[in-house]
Amino acid sequence: MTTTTESPAMTSTMRAVVITENGGPDVLTPADIPTPGRQGSEVLIRVVAAGVNPFDVEARKGLAGRCGSPELPAVLGCDFSGVVVESPYAAHPLKPGYEVYGVASVPRSPGAYAEYVSVPALQVARKPKSLSHLEAAGVPLAALTAWGLVVDVAKAHEGQRILIQAGAGGVGHFAVQFAAYFGAHVITTGSPRNASWLRQLGATQVIDHTTHRFESEVSQVDVVINLVDDADVASRSLDVIRPGGLLVHVPVGDMAGLDDSATAAGVRFTDYAMAPDATCLAIIARLLDSGDVSVYVDDVYDLEDVADAHRLLERGHTRGKLVLKIAED
Repeated sequence: MTTTTESPAMTSTMRAVVITENGGPDVLTPADIPTPGRQGSEVLIRVVAAGVNPFDVEARKGLAGRCGSPELPAVLGCDFSGVVVESPYAAHPLKPGYEVYGVASVPRSPGAYAEYVSVPALQVARKPKSLSHLEAAGVPLAALTAWGLVVDVAKAHEGQRILIQAGAGGVGHFAVQFAAYFGAHVITTGSPRNASWLRQLGATQVIDHTTHRFESEVSQVDVVINLVDDADVASRSLDVIRPGGLLVHVPVGDMAGLDDSATAAGVRFTDYAMAPDATCLAIIARLLDSGDVSVYVDDVYDLEDVADAHRLLERGHTRGKLVLKIAED
């Protein structure tokens, strides 16, 4: 049985941004496309806001990356905040009318740059009560990635020294907070304009990457979480890790020989790929509602202006997250 809200806005077509070819930001084209139908355990959601992520840029360019490239035409957008329209069955925990946030199944299915998205229930959780939809849309992908890196892989704990490369970005600003929350001594790289803010998030030491080489400022750390898509930064990170320590390399760029270099340096090495998890999203929601963790939204764009958001993200140095406003609350 499908439970459905009565929604006058629910029509057979919806507004979305589509790519029909790979290329620059100008390939992002507003269009009216069929509204998705809910299948199996999926939850149909009216999207209020969607996050903009580096994966969206890679997919738009046609770079396969770790997750693969969507088949064209495609709707991008991995994370969202919105309202449940249809649930898998009447007694389902995510009922029509509930405010939720989560991760879409891009590239296997259309993403959240659209008025509606249908998502497996295991990738959706109740939205943090303290956040607006615009704020909540900046959380899922970045926070789940940061949680996996800091908690599942690095196993952050008191007395541990963790260096987070690029702490001011979407994933980075969550990683700094999670590491500090679990008691680690947090070191991060960032620009001067972000130094004070990063300390407020929990970083003990902020290294100005514009004037200093981090390997001259820090040594003998237990873990480096590298969020910078630069093989040189990844390689130099090996020099600051204690014997037996860990390098976690997140970007999907050139990693040729990095694992061998880590072995030669006596350092453990792994890459990482985020797995959507509603239980973890619920935990993160509680941390956000308690004030132990916060999300920073750098800017908000209308859906039709998503190309401008992509241009800004590609220029780099965005603080926190960029978000698309798709509908009114």
